[in-house]
Amino acid sequence: MSANCTKSEAKKERASLPVLPVKTAPIAKSKTSRWRAGALIALNLLMILHIIQWRLMGTTVSPIEPSESMYTLQNGAVNAGFIFFTLAILATLIFGRFVCGWGCHIVALQDLCAWLLKKAGLKPVAFRSRLLIYIPLITALYMFVWPTIARALTKPESEPLFPAFTNHLITNDFWATFPPVWVAIPFLFIVGFVTVYFLGSKGFCTYGCPYGGFFAVADKFAPGKIRVTDACEHCGHCTSVCTSNVKVHQEVKKYGMVVDPGCMKCMDCVSVCPNDALYFGYGKPSIAIKKEGSGNYSLTWPEEIAGTLIFIASFFAVWNVYQVVPMLMAIGIAIITTFLALKSWRLLGVENSAFYARSLRTGGRFTLAGAAFLFFSAGWIFLNIHSGFIRYHESAGNQAYDRLQIPDELALAQADPREWLDAVAQDAVARGTYHFRQAARYGFISNVDAMPRLAWMEFLSGDAESAEMRLEETANLQSGPSQAISLYYRGAILNRLGQPIEALKSLDEAIALRPDLLSAKEEMGEALWRSGHRAEAAAIWAETLKTNDSLPIATKFAAGAYLALGDPEHAKNLDEKGDILIPADPYFHWVIGRRLENLGMNSLAEKHFAKAVQLNPAFELRRLNRRGDQK
Repeated sequence: MSANCTKSEAKKERASLPVLPVKTAPIAKSKTSRWRAGALIALNLLMILHIIQWRLMGTTVSPIEPSESMYTLQNGAVNAGFIFFTLAILATLIFGRFVCGWGCHIVALQDLCAWLLKKAGLKPVAFRSRLLIYIPLITALYMFVWPTIARALTKPESEPLFPAFTNHLITNDFWATFPPVWVAIPFLFIVGFVTVYFLGSKGFCTYGCPYGGFFAVADKFAPGKIRVTDACEHCGHCTSVCTSNVKVHQEVKKYGMVVDPGCMKCMDCVSVCPNDALYFGYGKPSIAIKKEGSGNYSLTWPEEIAGTLIFIASFFAVWNVYQVVPMLMAIGIAIITTFLALKSWRLLGVENSAFYARSLRTGGRFTLAGAAFLFFSAGWIFLNIHSGFIRYHESAGNQAYDRLQIPDELALAQADPREWLDAVAQDAVARGTYHFRQAARYGFISNVDAMPRLAWMEFLSGDAESAEMRLEETANLQSGPSQAISLYYRGAILNRLGQPIEALKSLDEAIALRPDLLSAKEEMGEALWRSGHRAEAAAIWAETLKTNDSLPIATKFAAGAYLALGDPEHAKNLDEKGDILIPADPYFHWVIGRRLENLGMNSLAEKHFAKAVQLNPAFELRRLNRRGDQK
């Protein structure tokens, strides 16, 4: 065709060529996915059988959970979790990160969630970050390495770096190191459905799992990798079926193998390759390969930095709030908060945006789905802010509580212990009471660990009635040993308030839960004595001394009881024995005196008041003030 032919002539000269359809082979179903699903289902069934066996027999093998390794490193307790984690890391150093893909119950949960979403027509899209990817490794170092470093920095020179190892392969308290069921269920929902929905398949593995942090490092040294032959045509089938969010086709083209440490060796990519070009084999580890940046990230660098700050703020806002949110659950919440905050910020500044192929904003106008997304994000972020508010007040209250140095025995010697508080203690009580009350007032649930501390501060501030009611409320929310302690303190305060009948009920419940709680038996004897059951009071003090004959308060109570009941010889022997047990401390003698005075055992009480003055003449003024108050 000449250069100066007309357009119409050129049209006529064009040859009409047939358009051939491009034949693209459909992506095959993975043959290994069923085997892996079967392995993960079997794993969960074994876990259930493990728990059932423990419930039926009372003892079982300790939990086969990597987190149990912390107790081996910190306390020397060699358990099944430590053995499993050690073997898993060694296996990963050889075969790569297959333990995660084939032997983790959280992976099973995430795969189930991704499968259900796909059945609903929603294919999870991977959220990719340059900085947040380091969260698992940092968490792992904090959990497993930092305690040893801290021990090395703080231990006396005479102590070894690692504690003596002890056998804890068998346990009778299987659930001791796990959160309660009512916390475990939302935890599994968050690390399962919520992270998969917002962050993609294996979202928690990528951004939250501390064990995966170690496995990812070990995988880089492993010779076992997904590798490729020359038959690869870069069709992308491998990437489309990868549930670990790995760009398989890109990596095998660049490096001849998959170098991403997120690869969990699920083998789906190998199974669906139409040319059988992929295989699992051994060779140079990925640590020896110079890698290039992928550029396939969801965030810009400013968003990465902002996201990191949001994650840190959210994590510390929710971690251990109400003393119930465990660290891994806090990580899951924080990474979701990061995603929602950044996505919402983008949504406010663009003309068009979508999520899961659903339009959120079109032509600058929000759709119903967009409004719902912003509403959900605002509610989620508000809960984070609220948790941070509660967490701040709980933390400040705990700091104030830790500043208190007044012994329990001294404070509980009388109904109003304010005379024993110096300026520092008074300030700590005022601050702690304020912060704990703010947390209790605005919190969504009761913090059963903070409530007894608040009750104690209310008692120290002179408000014994509020302290007693607070402890009653606390005991109703607790169970086991912690409930026994709250009931004991409530009974002691009721004794000081002159309510021995109510004190008896509380102390009886405490002793039923903790028969070894001898201080509760001392208080029960006091309640019995105050309510007129003097022989029973003497009997319970005598019983307490049979269990432990080195208790000075119980010894003095028994001495006063036998003196009042007409057995002066027995009383004298106990009184002399008690004198030997009591340290040369004016405060201790004052406590004994006040406790005896509360029971009307005045002659013995005066003896100890005099001893307190002898040891510290400043107590003379206290004795004079006390006599003035009695008049």
